[in-house]
Amino acid sequence: MSRDRRRVRHPAPPGRLHAGALAERPRAVVVGGGIAGLTAATALAERGIAVELYERADHLGGRAGGWTATLPGGERVGMSRGFHAFFRQYYNLRALLRRTDPDLGGLTALPDYPLVDAAGRTDTFRDLPAVPPWNALAFALRSPTFTARDLLRLNARAALPLMNVTVPGTYRRLDHLDAAAFLARLRFPAAARHLAFDVFSRSFFAPPDRLSAAELAVMFHLYFLGSAEGLLFDVPRRPLGDLWAAAGRHLADLGADVRTGTPVEAVRPRPHGFTVQTRRGGRPADAVVLALDVPGLRDLVAASPGLGDPEWRGRVAAQETAPPYLVRRLWLDRPVAADRPAFLATGGLPPLDNVSVLDRYDEEAAAWARVTGGSVVELHAYAVPGARGPASARLLRRLHEVYPETEGARIVADLSEWRRDCPLFAPGTFARRPAVDGPVPGLVLAGDGVRVDLPVALMERAATTGWHAANLLLTRWGLAGHPLTTVPLRGRVAVLRRLAGLVPADGQGPSARRA
Repeated sequence: MSRDRRRVRHPAPPGRLHAGALAERPRAVVVGGGIAGLTAATALAERGIAVELYERADHLGGRAGGWTATLPGGERVGMSRGFHAFFRQYYNLRALLRRTDPDLGGLTALPDYPLVDAAGRTDTFRDLPAVPPWNALAFALRSPTFTARDLLRLNARAALPLMNVTVPGTYRRLDHLDAAAFLARLRFPAAARHLAFDVFSRSFFAPPDRLSAAELAVMFHLYFLGSAEGLLFDVPRRPLGDLWAAAGRHLADLGADVRTGTPVEAVRPRPHGFTVQTRRGGRPADAVVLALDVPGLRDLVAASPGLGDPEWRGRVAAQETAPPYLVRRLWLDRPVAADRPAFLATGGLPPLDNVSVLDRYDEEAAAWARVTGGSVVELHAYAVPGARGPASARLLRRLHEVYPETEGARIVADLSEWRRDCPLFAPGTFARRPAVDGPVPGLVLAGDGVRVDLPVALMERAATTGWHAANLLLTRWGLAGHPLTTVPLRGRVAVLRRLAGLVPADGQGPSARRA
């Protein structure tokens, strides 16, 4: 349940409620079955559009997806690319989830997630005030990584852009800087920098010196300084694959044709639409949604020579991926200590970025732990330098350091995911990102690497671009769109906004009203 009275509701574009009122029912193909593609397909199908969704993997959900794996003992378990936090300010993602779970009973709240550094100092988000800036002040005052001298040394002038984040205004001011340079400009103490800032930047799977300072500022606004929803979050009670399988069934109930294990090979414009090529042949479409990760989008555009002008094609080809990340999930023959949190973030302990104990919240993992007396632990390493093997070994050593009781545990099963498919938001690249509105009529893009001028990030950016992409197509056909909701479009505290310098109203997103 949202508690931020200043959240912003962006009204749905007006129009007819169903394509049945049109002379001819439009056909749309959605390429990609991740969060963005599922959202766009749902938005279109609910308005009566004939939707076909193609996903190259054999499961839905994209990088947040899940599948079934077999353990050495023959047990079938859910597996994924790692822990995902469903924050309360993910309004547009939650709107998708509510299509199949109206009260979001499939999510459960975590009471806290501590942040620990190499010296053993621990910060916590438990019981913080919800409303900015009191949440940030309370966090700093009780943090063991801050001292009174540290607070006095902070460069308040350099921090003012954090107090008046706008999109795209903040990108115009800060996108030329990398996050590491911005942190140095703020004069944050090193330990607090690890815990309060590196945690955010590394959520983008990039080291701070390769991440835009503007992206970091927008993320800080979304989660902390711009929202009263707080920094605590919910997690799925069941394996991640269950969420997206339910979304796929909902699409089928709406009449959509959902095909996994079916990559799209090319998209060819034709006089009144497109031909979407798969191994099964060409499919006609009045509109196409490209909801792909960065490598997939680059490859498909390269294989579709008639799609877009050279300038647009060049921007797509120039999109980069972040460094590799590693997820290692261990089924251990004994439990971790009873006081271990479900999720622990770390700073200054490379390559380990966080540890999750799945049997604290995942019903399937909890059942396995009850039967075996063991535990299910997952280790995450973002922006990994070097090769997979050494990184995996270092991850295990770090686990033994932070949770010493695991050192004598026998590993019953060990599954890993090594991937490099997340977008890189490098300094100076915001203006060159492909936008939701594509280069030819009827072609739109969606995904967490796609530009949308709203304060969103990660899974919420994927869902937001999915709704927005569908709205652009529905408007072309005279059909009603779907509303969007975001955190406030600028800093919450008027006096701090004035100090930072008010940004003109240009680029603050669609016309909006408070919810």
